[in-house]
Amino acid sequence: METIRRMESEVRSYSRSFPVMFEKAKDAFLFDTDGNRYIDFFAGAGTLNYGHNNDYMKEKLIAYLQNEGIIHGLDMATVAKNELLGKLESIIFKPRNLDYKVQFTGPTGTNAVEAALKLARMVKKRSNVISFTNGYHGLTMGSMSVTANAYYRDEAFINRSDVSFLPYDGYLGKDVNTADYMRRFLEDSSSGVDIPSAVILETIQGEGGIRVASVEWLREIESICREFDILLIIDDIQVGNGRTGTFFSFEQSGIKPDIVTVSKSFSGCGLPMSLVLLRQDLDIWKPGQHTGTFRGNNLAFVTASVALDYWKDDRFSRDIFRKGEILRERLNAISAKYPQLKAEVRGRGFIYGMAVSPDEIAREITAECFKKGLVMELAGARNNVLKFLAPLIIPDDVLTEGLDILDAAIGNVLQNH
Repeated sequence: METIRRMESEVRSYSRSFPVMFEKAKDAFLFDTDGNRYIDFFAGAGTLNYGHNNDYMKEKLIAYLQNEGIIHGLDMATVAKNELLGKLESIIFKPRNLDYKVQFTGPTGTNAVEAALKLARMVKKRSNVISFTNGYHGLTMGSMSVTANAYYRDEAFINRSDVSFLPYDGYLGKDVNTADYMRRFLEDSSSGVDIPSAVILETIQGEGGIRVASVEWLREIESICREFDILLIIDDIQVGNGRTGTFFSFEQSGIKPDIVTVSKSFSGCGLPMSLVLLRQDLDIWKPGQHTGTFRGNNLAFVTASVALDYWKDDRFSRDIFRKGEILRERLNAISAKYPQLKAEVRGRGFIYGMAVSPDEIAREITAECFKKGLVMELAGARNNVLKFLAPLIIPDDVLTEGLDILDAAIGNVLQNH
C-alpha cells in the first residue's frame, strides 16, 4: 500500500475507502493479501453484474487466448466482433423489436456519451442539450458538461453554454410533474432554453442517489421529444445490462430511445468496452469521423458474447426480480428497525439505495461494514445514500449475509452516537 500511496496520484478514490491490498476475487467475493474475505455489494461500480471471474466467461477467454485470438483489432472485422453482433441482434434486439446500428467507441462509458452528444448535434444541427438535476454522465469535457454535480464541474472550466439543466422526476416534490415544467420551457421562446438537439437522462440516477424516474414521466419525456423533434438519449451505462431486471432499464416503460449509451457490465467480466446504439437513420457518420484506438477490444467481444447467453430466455431476468424483492424487503425492515436514521429506501430491480440522516453517518456505516467484511459505496450529491450494487449472480445466502453485516454495522454506529 505504501508504494501506491507514494506513487499514485491524489485523484485515487476507492483505495481510500477500502484501505487494503486486494489480491483475488471470485463471484461475489473479494480477498485481500491477508486472506480476509469481503462480500462485494459494489461490483466495480456496476461493472461486474455477472460476478468476478465468471467461470463461463473465463473459460471462453482462456480458450480464445490459447488459440492466438486477436486481442487488439481497431475496428477491423474479426470473428469475435462478428459473433457478438450476431448475438446482440438475435438475443437482444429482435425479441424487443429494436433496430439499432452499433457504434463501438473508446473503452469507457464517457467515450460513448461523448459520441452520442456529438452525433446528436450533427444530426439536428443544434448545439443545446437538455440534461437533468443530479444526473451523472462522465467526466471528460463533453460528458462532464451534462453532469450536474458541482463537485465535478466547478474547477474544470468547462463550457456550460450549450447545456440546459431541468428538474428530474421528483426533484420539485412528488406532486410536481417536472415534464410539464420542461414542456413549458420549450413552448416559450422567451424561457431562455433553446430547443435542444437531444435530451440525455438515466432512467435511474445511480451516482445521483438512486433516484427512480416513473414510467409515466419517462413516457411523457419521450412524447415531448417527439413533439419538438428532439433526440432522446438514454444513458444505460450503469443501470442497463440487467441491473433493473430487464436487459435495458427502459424496457418496462415501453419507450424507444433514439440513442442508447452502453458500457460497464456489457463486456461481462470487467473488461473495458463501450458502445452507442443508434437509430438506423441517425447513422450519418463518415468513415473514420469518430475513432478511438481501443474501440476494438476483442477480449471484451468474447466475454460479452457469453454474457448475452444469460438473456436467451427469461429465467435470469426473473431471478433478478426475485432477488430484488429480497433486497427491498430487508432494507425496508432495517429502515423500520432504526427509525432514528429517517431512512428512505428507493430503487428498482437489483439496484437500491438507502438515504440516511444525518448525511455524515452514511460514511461511518460503510466504514463499519468494511471492517466487518462488506464492500459498499455511497451515492448522492451529499454522499448520504447507501448504494447496493451486488452482482446479479449473488447467491441468496451471501446476499442475506451481507445484509446481516449491514444491519449489525448500523447498530454499532448508532450505539456510538
